[in-house]
Amino acid sequence: MREYLVTLLLAAVICYVVTPFVRILAIRLGVVSKIRERDVHTTPTPRWGGVAMWIGMAVTFAMVHHLSLVGKSFTRESIGIFLAATFLVLLGMVDDRFELDALTKLAGQSLAAGILLIYGVQIFWLPINGVMTLPPSIGQPLTIFIVLITINAVNFIDGLDGLAAGIVAISGAAFFAFAYLLAVIYGFSRAGSPSLITAIIIGVCIGFLPHNAYPAKIFMGDSGSMLLGLLLAASAITLTGQIDPNAIAEEKLGPTLLPLALPLAVLAIPLIDLFSAIIRRLRAGKSPFSSDKEHIHHRIMRAGNTQSRTALIMYFWTATIAFPVSISAFTPLWVAGCVLAVMLVFTILFQRQRPEFHKAQKSEKVITA
Repeated sequence: MREYLVTLLLAAVICYVVTPFVRILAIRLGVVSKIRERDVHTTPTPRWGGVAMWIGMAVTFAMVHHLSLVGKSFTRESIGIFLAATFLVLLGMVDDRFELDALTKLAGQSLAAGILLIYGVQIFWLPINGVMTLPPSIGQPLTIFIVLITINAVNFIDGLDGLAAGIVAISGAAFFAFAYLLAVIYGFSRAGSPSLITAIIIGVCIGFLPHNAYPAKIFMGDSGSMLLGLLLAASAITLTGQIDPNAIAEEKLGPTLLPLALPLAVLAIPLIDLFSAIIRRLRAGKSPFSSDKEHIHHRIMRAGNTQSRTALIMYFWTATIAFPVSISAFTPLWVAGCVLAVMLVFTILFQRQRPEFHKAQKSEKVITA
């Protein structure tokens, strides 16, 4: 655990330190987000936060490579994840500067998923009638689909200062807890790589948040949202698609379906937002890639919440779904149920409170109906 904590802290510190320099570079090169109708921010803000995250990831990889425990997590799959992430960051950098069309980005995301496949990051089984091994003709398209959905779910949720980074940090923490316990306590060596990747995810998000929380000094941009989405997807696939569910059941670690249910739980809020946006736009006769102001965070703000409070509400909902599901793998279901009940009550009470806006809060933009 100590080595993973070191990894997390290194990623956080490096990302925190380099972000101001990346911000200066983005401003000099004109990589600045303009004010669009769908946006909540009112001040042009530099992008390329994903570059700082990538630097935090890359330097951390280099520094912890020789640690005794973490070093075992550096597999062929880890190399593939790093290369795919690097490709997406480069694509995101171009998009943040020149605003590529949706189909070009989708093609680039598919290529990144292809890199993962080349390095063995793939879904190999599904819990259907026990365990059903998937042939490449099914496993590979399914892997690409999961990668694309996760990347775009994170991208869609990136609409408020600090929102995506906070939600991904919470999701990564739930993933890390599950993967770490499988790898260290129960000896599932295949869970080592997801533990490493999720520790870095948490670290870069924590390091980036002070610069990205309201009022944001820099946005992560598509370079950041696509990076985080790919890392989450790759961690989920490496963990849930390659560990034998029968082995998990033998160790009495919870339902066989949990390894596949956990990704849905930790990304529940972004996925709900993504699919509801697609359905909403298709019903309106619009492209699913078009923009609007009907995302979950827009609706919460219209209820009279500031940006900061809206982000906190969505943090709480993410944690309320993710952590009880993760806990259920290692404790009796009634314990996970109690945790869920407590978190649910706390989250609802927090959301129902109507804060008296302080002077500092009045400067935040609140959308009115």
